[in-house]
Amino acid sequence: MLGKLRSHIPIGGPARREVADGTESDMRVSLGFLPRWFTEKCDVSFSRDWHENPCYRRECLIKMKNELCTRFPSVSYWDLDNREDLATISGCFGAYVIPASLGFEVKYYNDRWPILVKNRENLSLKDIENISVDKVLSGKFVNRLFSQMDQIASKWGKIHGYLNWQGVLNNGFHLGGQEIFADMKSRPSLVHELLDKITEIMIRLAQKVQKKQRDSGFQIDHICVSNCTLNMISPQDYQEFVLPRDLKIAESFARFGVHTCNWDATPYFNELKKIPGLGYIDMGMTSDLKTAKEIFPEARRAVLYSPVKLQNLSTAEIREDMKIIQNNYSPCDIVMADITENTADSKVKILLEICRKLEKND
Repeated sequence: MLGKLRSHIPIGGPARREVADGTESDMRVSLGFLPRWFTEKCDVSFSRDWHENPCYRRECLIKMKNELCTRFPSVSYWDLDNREDLATISGCFGAYVIPASLGFEVKYYNDRWPILVKNRENLSLKDIENISVDKVLSGKFVNRLFSQMDQIASKWGKIHGYLNWQGVLNNGFHLGGQEIFADMKSRPSLVHELLDKITEIMIRLAQKVQKKQRDSGFQIDHICVSNCTLNMISPQDYQEFVLPRDLKIAESFARFGVHTCNWDATPYFNELKKIPGLGYIDMGMTSDLKTAKEIFPEARRAVLYSPVKLQNLSTAEIREDMKIIQNNYSPCDIVMADITENTADSKVKILLEICRKLEKND
């Protein structure tokens, strides 16, 4: 199991990854729910307080975990006796840790993920040249983050959790806007400079956060990049602009994974396989799952299943999808994230039962 990661969706947070321990089943289902699911069922708010106040967040998570365990008692990874995951930084600031560290404003809502407020223009060439990584790491946002972590350590000991670092290209898109894709052709040197700065900030800030977590007793030394914008560039552009940075990030941590989102990742397989010791990779069902299993035999693989499919398809249709995954891709995780408040609990239980029976060949 050396180097492997598995899907992990924190309660109330966006999907992340955690260390695999070898107990994973062949069709392990990783469940996650949208914030509104929790606001309607648990009467909690995902306002600024949830993201910046660890005491309030813990109070909410107690109610949220109780609700999940009551509704889905067969899911073992929600353990009421485990209190460590209540004193956590998981989910804080949504997908915008890196933009927030560079001074971009994050807007919070009661019942949805935070969004990035463009309270400033996209980064210009001069802005990029003037970025000081040392100043970012000692800036107001980072200081507030570490103040949270100090509170957690003083009250509960271990600083649990997984921040969402995104990926180099995702962060470049957040900071530079959609122009970054045109700039790859017209001003490639500008894009290289921006992505180099982002890479250094991601590595150094993640290392700084994780060292403090390890010092508190929570063992963490991994990162999984979110390449959700991968399908917006060609495999050749990935090779030039993103792969060298992914390799650098991978070298900086004990374990490394790649989240490609719910796309067809097939065109990028030959580039992604260049990452040594890849511990996790996920993709959409339209990908060539059989080839992925052949190319990434050592990684913990995962497939993202659509919450729309879960809600709308019949039991027979869901079972057929799961059989396809089992026959071509297993052992793997079934990532069932972003379940809506309108999805019946029975549909979630159907998915869990289908995967359990397929594992047992019932």
